[in-house]
Amino acid sequence: MAACPVQFLCRGLRNVGLVLLYYTFSIGITFYNKWLMKGFRYPLFMTLVHLTIIFCLSALTRRAMQFWTGKPRVILSWKDYLIKVAPTALATALDIGLSNWSLLFITISLYTMTKSTAVLFILFFSLVFKLEEPNPFLILVVLLISIGLFMFTYESTQFELEGFIMVLLASFIGGIRWTLTQVLMQKAELGLQNPIDTMYHLQPLMFLGLFPLFLCNEGLSLSTSEKMFRVTELSPLLYSLFFLSVGGSLAFGLGFSEFLLVSRTSSLTLSISGIFKEVCTLLLAAALMGDKMSALNWLGFTVCLCGISLHVGLKTYYSKNKVPSLRQLNSRSPEHELPLLQQSRDGATDSAAGGYSDEDEDQEITLH
Repeated sequence: MAACPVQFLCRGLRNVGLVLLYYTFSIGITFYNKWLMKGFRYPLFMTLVHLTIIFCLSALTRRAMQFWTGKPRVILSWKDYLIKVAPTALATALDIGLSNWSLLFITISLYTMTKSTAVLFILFFSLVFKLEEPNPFLILVVLLISIGLFMFTYESTQFELEGFIMVLLASFIGGIRWTLTQVLMQKAELGLQNPIDTMYHLQPLMFLGLFPLFLCNEGLSLSTSEKMFRVTELSPLLYSLFFLSVGGSLAFGLGFSEFLLVSRTSSLTLSISGIFKEVCTLLLAAALMGDKMSALNWLGFTVCLCGISLHVGLKTYYSKNKVPSLRQLNSRSPEHELPLLQQSRDGATDSAAGGYSDEDEDQEITLH
């Protein structure tokens, strides 16, 4: 019995550490990209570099997983790859590309607030694809988030229409992206339940999908820039590539930390952590970046968070009160875990008294 408090404490400390790791990568990459684009104003090229780095790191991680487990990783056929993965890859590329592009024009606080409205579009497309059941409370969720966004942007002194439209369009495409991602990862025949495998397969098509947009908007400018292709000395080029690589590593770390957090806790933990992450981001933006927010802006942000919190609460309530379906995935399944997450099931996570652990829940793919 003496081991129970120790196990509980260790589990709590581990969960806190995973949340802090997720915060570090998620908040870090937002501020890092904003800082980098003050001197390197090529967000689409930056995104292409990030995609390349994520693909390389995903390939190395897959190779390490295969070496550790002795089981080959999934490789899709060209038919499945081009037909079933391509739509998700294109939507993901546009979402990330437009999000990074918008940071050229708007503040971090407006970016964070507008991106949080992606919940609205995720709800819409989840209903269209019948991944979400209609519920009268969803109307309240939509109203709260919409009213919050209006209050946040109303008479804002740092409002920039061009950037706002970009990030709002990114949120709309993000709704398509995460809905298609859920469908993709829940197709058991594809074998992409592990996010590392999903990241590995998405990056090449994302690169190809974003490359034409890069050529049209930044290709000529970048080719004549002294920061990249017209350098007179090697050091500026290495300087640019180094800082672009740091951003790519942060992007991979973000995806990996989300996977760790869901695998070792629950999708609910990730959703709740995401709510508090928005608060931390806005506070840091006001303190470090000088973003100005009035009392009405803060009230609008609070109303929006209430809408998101209601949505998370409804998802939790209905997921606990419905019979598990074939579309639900157990993220604790050994074949879906990384080697470092695998441990014996002989009481390592449960107390001798049969205490409840949030890690033993069947979890759905999270629309985050």
